[in-house]
Amino acid sequence: MLEDISICLTARARWRSLSYEFIEDYSHWISAAALILLLFWETAVPFFASFFASKSERAIHCGRNVLLGLLNALMISGLFVGSWVWAAETSENIHLGFFYLLGLDGWIHACCSILLMDFWTYWWHRMNHRVAFFWRFHQVHHSDRKMDVTTSYRFHLGEIFLSSLFRTGLILLFGIKLWHLAAYEAFMFPIVMFHHANVGVPKEIDRLLRLVIVTPEMHKVHHSNFQPETDSNYTSMLSIWDRLFRSFKLSSDSHGIAFGLEGPEREHKALNEMLKAPFGS
Repeated sequence: MLEDISICLTARARWRSLSYEFIEDYSHWISAAALILLLFWETAVPFFASFFASKSERAIHCGRNVLLGLLNALMISGLFVGSWVWAAETSENIHLGFFYLLGLDGWIHACCSILLMDFWTYWWHRMNHRVAFFWRFHQVHHSDRKMDVTTSYRFHLGEIFLSSLFRTGLILLFGIKLWHLAAYEAFMFPIVMFHHANVGVPKEIDRLLRLVIVTPEMHKVHHSNFQPETDSNYTSMLSIWDRLFRSFKLSSDSHGIAFGLEGPEREHKALNEMLKAPFGS
């Protein structure tokens, strides 16, 4: 009897692991396809046509941002995926977490987990702007004066470390399953790439899209070097959070927005400058 239970639990754990890996692999392919598509879109019809003086300048800019993203991916794989797996499996095995206490199951549990993670991402992003310690890391993302799709990879390792650490606690506290986490990332990452891209969509389409998700029109305002605009539009996937918490803002002239941070010394062009930025004066 005990052996049968052990086999059953092992099979369930293996199935959960495989489902997570399947969605993660699927998410990687979707993200890769979105990156390629948006790079072509930016090349064919850029919103800001005069960003780069040459193809080599653009290639260096893109390569630097993507390299920082790869460093973050390596750190997450080495330090945090295992802790997320442990947290999710521990939570599921003993039904630990708020969603289990509520008796949520199936797709209701999944939808609540995805909504919660997007809600948390909104407040984490807002904290990164309001708390000086977090802003020291997050400013690396905002220091890009030529925002394009690769800016979505441009986050300091310290910021990703802290957000990944908090995510482990979130999984335990609420009882988020592994495949819920993978599904959220599969939805969220392509949307984040889309609204960072140097593209524009017709205003009527953008207006319809931003009823649900963050659009380029919204996120360009967030990357403005004018602080009242920078401190708005914090959400990553669903636009509802900015509307609910009164941080939604649009610009009357998107083409007039200047990206980055005030002061030439805060552009952080080189990779080593980005990595050292939080520890400067």
